[in-house]
Amino acid sequence: MSYTGVYDKTIYYNPVSKYCVISVKTNDQTVPQKARSAFHYRDKLIRFTAVGYELPQTDRVSMILDGVWQNGKYGPQLQVESCEEIVPQTKDGVKGYLSSRLIKGVGEKTAELIVERFGADALRILENDPERLLEIRGITPQKLEEIKSSYDESRCLRDLMILLSPYNVTPVTATKIYEYFGARSVDILKNNPYELCQISGFGFKRVDAIVRKGDYPLNSPMRIHGAIYAALDAKRNDEGHLYLELDVLLRESFRLLNDRILSPKQKVSAEEIAAILENMVQNGEVVSSKGRIYQKASFVQEDETARKIAQMLSVPAERIDIGSVLESIRQNLGIALSQRQSEAVYMAFRSNLSVITGSPGTGKTTVLRAIIEVFTRIYPGCKIMLAAPTGRASRRMAESTGRSDAKTLHSLLGLLGESGFVRNEKQEPLDADLIIVDESSMVDMRLAMQFFSRVKTETKVILVGDADQLQSVGAGDVFRELINSGKIPVTVLNEIFRQKKDSLIAYNAKSINEDSTNLYYGDDFSFVKCKTQEEAADIICRIFCEQARQYGIEHVQILSPFRSEGLTAAEQLNRTIREMVNPMQNEGIPDLKIGSRFFRENDKVMQTKNNSKASNGDIGFIRKIDTGGKNGMTVTIDFGSGRIVEYGPEEMSNIELAYATTIHKAMGSEFDIVIIPIIRNHAIMLKRNLVYTAITRARRRVILVGEKGMLFMAIHKNDTGKRNTMLGERIGKYLTAFAVEQEKLKKVS
Repeated sequence: MSYTGVYDKTIYYNPVSKYCVISVKTNDQTVPQKARSAFHYRDKLIRFTAVGYELPQTDRVSMILDGVWQNGKYGPQLQVESCEEIVPQTKDGVKGYLSSRLIKGVGEKTAELIVERFGADALRILENDPERLLEIRGITPQKLEEIKSSYDESRCLRDLMILLSPYNVTPVTATKIYEYFGARSVDILKNNPYELCQISGFGFKRVDAIVRKGDYPLNSPMRIHGAIYAALDAKRNDEGHLYLELDVLLRESFRLLNDRILSPKQKVSAEEIAAILENMVQNGEVVSSKGRIYQKASFVQEDETARKIAQMLSVPAERIDIGSVLESIRQNLGIALSQRQSEAVYMAFRSNLSVITGSPGTGKTTVLRAIIEVFTRIYPGCKIMLAAPTGRASRRMAESTGRSDAKTLHSLLGLLGESGFVRNEKQEPLDADLIIVDESSMVDMRLAMQFFSRVKTETKVILVGDADQLQSVGAGDVFRELINSGKIPVTVLNEIFRQKKDSLIAYNAKSINEDSTNLYYGDDFSFVKCKTQEEAADIICRIFCEQARQYGIEHVQILSPFRSEGLTAAEQLNRTIREMVNPMQNEGIPDLKIGSRFFRENDKVMQTKNNSKASNGDIGFIRKIDTGGKNGMTVTIDFGSGRIVEYGPEEMSNIELAYATTIHKAMGSEFDIVIIPIIRNHAIMLKRNLVYTAITRARRRVILVGEKGMLFMAIHKNDTGKRNTMLGERIGKYLTAFAVEQEKLKKVS
C-alpha cells in the first residue's frame, strides 16, 4: 500500500544504523482506523507511525511511502519498503528542501545562494550536474564532495536497506555494503549479488539464500563464479592464505554450491565449476600460477612486494666501516652490546634490508638505539623514520628510542582506516635514508605492499619483531617468509640480559618457545588453579578488581583467547567487570546505546579501527557523554598523553569496552599486569604462539587462571598455521632474474 504524507515528528532514531520511527501526517482516508493516532489535531490530519531507514525527517518535503502494515509495540505501523520524496518544484519548495539539513554541507544560507543561482532547477543540477555548484560563492571542491557524498549516500543507503530488510540483514552490514561498493550497491544487489561475498561478514551461504529466492538456476554461471570467489575469500580471511591449490579450490567451491542440495540431479558438477574457473582465469578475474589460484589483488600484493624487495637487495649497500663510531658510542653513551647485538648493528649497514628478531628482554631496543646513533653520526642531517603497525607500539617505540617522531605505518603511508585508501594519489617515495619498522610480525601482505612500494631502493630498511608471536591478523606471513627465505640478512637475539634476569616473564617466555614446561612461578608470574569456566570467570573478575584497586585500572588488562563464546570470553568479561568497577551511578541516566553496545561515563574502551583521531588498539576512558549538544550526541574520550577527542555516534561504532580484549587484538601492545584464562573451553585456540604472545604483553606481572594441564598442552602444540604464500620464493626468482639482466648489461657494455 502507498500513502502520501508529510513528516510530523521523530519517535526514535538510531544515528549509526539510520533506523528510524517517525510520525507521518496525511489526509489519506485509506489509512486503517487501527493505525491512526487516537489524538485529534487542529489541522484535522491523520497521524500514523512509519518505520524504516533514512526516512526524511523534515516537513519541507512530502513523501510517498510504500509498505506493509505490521503490528508494533504500540499498535499497527507501516513497515516502509520504498520512499520517494516529493519536492515542490518552486523556488520556495526547493529552498526548503535544501535547507532542511537532509544534505550535509547545505544550510539555509547556502540553500538560498543555490536557489538564487539555479532557481527551481537546482535539484536537477544537484542530481545530474553537481559540478556546477562550484559556481556558488563559498562552495569549495571539498565542500562539493561533502554535498555530493551526502546526497548520494542518503538515497543509496535507504534503497539498499529497504532491499535487504526482508532477509534479516542488519543495518551495520548494509552500511558495510555501501562503504565497499558505494553508489553501485543497489545495482550489484539487483544484478550480481554474489559480488557481496567480497565483503567480510557477508559469506556465500548468506548471499545464496537471498539469490535462491529468485529465479536463478543452481548451476548459473553467476552462482558458480560467486562460490569460487567466496572460497578464495574465506580462506584468505579465516586462515590467511593468499592462494589455494587448484584441487582444493574446486573442492571448496563444490562444497559451497551443493551444501543442503539433496537431489543429485540438481547438484552442480565439478566439470561445470572447472569450466567457469578456467573462464575466470582467461578473463583475468583470478590468477593461476603453477596450479595456485590467487585473487587478483592477492597476487599483485605478493608479486609487487617480492619484486621491490629483490630490487632493494640487488642494489649494493655502501661499504662503510662503523667500528670506530660504534666503539665511541659504547664508551660515551654507555651502551653495552653483546657480540650478537653488535652483529645486528653491523648487519644493518651491510644491506639495504635486514631483519632483527628476538623475544622480550633480548635487547632489541638497545640495538635500535645503537643503530640510530651510528647512522646519525655517520650521516649528519640524515632523515630517519620510525614506524609500527599500531599506535600503542609506535608510542612505545618513541619512548624506548628517545625519538618523538615514531608513527603508525598507516599514518606514515597516508592510509585512511582499514581500507588502504591513500591520501597521496601520486604515491611519492618516502623521503627517508633509514626506516625502522617495529612489531613487523603484525604486518600482513596488503600493508607490506603499501609499505615497500613507497620505499626508495637505496633507503636502508630494518624490520624488527618477534617471529614467535602470533601471525598477522590479515592474510600472508610476511615477517616469517622474509626470515625463512634465506635471501635477507637476519640476526636472532636469543640472550636474556642482566637487567631482565630477575624477570620470570622473560625466562618463561624463552622456555615456552623451547617447548619446555619447566616454568618458574613467583610474584611476577603466577598460576591460579580452577577447574570450571564459571570458577575461572569469578576468579578473573576478583583478581582484576584487586589489581585495579592497588595499581590503577589503566595498568591491568585481561587477555582472552576467545572474543564472544563463554563466560571467560572478552565480551562477557567486559560486561561483568564493568558492573563491578563502573556501575550505573544514576538510574535516571541510561547507558548510551550504540548498535548492540552500551557505554557509560568512565568506561575503559578501545578503538577498533584506524581513524584521524585514534589508532586501532588505542585504549582510553570515556570522560563525558553529552546527548544534548548543538551538534548532536558527543562522547569525550581520553586516550592518555593529552589525547582527548570527541566522537560522534558514527565514530562510536568503532569503540568497544576494553577491560578485557582478545590476545589477537593485544598484539603490538604492552600492559603492566596481564590476566589470562587458560581453560579447557579454549582448547581449540590454545597453542604455543598464542600463549607466548599473551604472556609477552606483560611488563611487570602475568597471572594465569585455569588448569596447568591445559597450559602444558598448549606449550607442546606448536601449530603456527602454515599459510599459503610464495613471497620468499618469488623474491628468489626476481633476484635471479635481476642478476641475469645485470650480466647481460655487463656483456653489452
